[in-house]
Amino acid sequence: MTDTTRPHRRPFTLRDAFTAFVRRPSPWIIAALFAGAVAARIAVGDWQLTDVALATVMLALFPLTEWLIHVCVLHWRPRRIGRFTLDSLLARKHREHHADPRRVDLIFIPWQTFLWLFPILVLVAVLAFPRLGLGLTFLTVLGVLGSAYEWTHYLIHTDYQPRTRLYTAVRRNHRLHHFKNEHYWFTVTSSGTADRLLGTYPDPATTPNSRTATTLHGTTR
Repeated sequence: MTDTTRPHRRPFTLRDAFTAFVRRPSPWIIAALFAGAVAARIAVGDWQLTDVALATVMLALFPLTEWLIHVCVLHWRPRRIGRFTLDSLLARKHREHHADPRRVDLIFIPWQTFLWLFPILVLVAVLAFPRLGLGLTFLTVLGVLGSAYEWTHYLIHTDYQPRTRLYTAVRRNHRLHHFKNEHYWFTVTSSGTADRLLGTYPDPATTPNSRTATTLHGTTR
């Protein structure tokens, strides 16, 4: 017999997720970078095969870049140098994120990060490439990758249930990172690509549960 006294909970849909997603500042900030880069790229023209090559290389290396940022920046352990403590906003917010993975504002890149990150990226685009068009291609692809990261990371932390094998694997890996052992499963937007390459993709069945998965380095500050 069906229990009709309990209220039916409506499934959390992609539309629900997207509605909440666009209320956060970072998706709009990244979208502004992407729109500006696309507009400038079209205006400059000078399309060459190296634009396609750069986009392909960036896409192929993104899991490795994501892994390195996650390990070296987000999981940075605070260090004392004399009277000073080296501890970035990104690392502090990420520790808070591990302590409360469902808190929505901690899922996204802090908006303050873009105040210094965007000028650096623009300088790289202008100065580090042999032609301006290629630098603008770099910024355009970064906008796509950044949006994909923010959306995937947010979706993983919602109640949206997987519909595909790929997203099932991506969601499983990231949840293992949060709730089983924070020393493994560092990639977010792909299914263990860089983790397999760099030895942080163990068998969950033989991996011990970590006492500090929710308190990185034993602290949330």
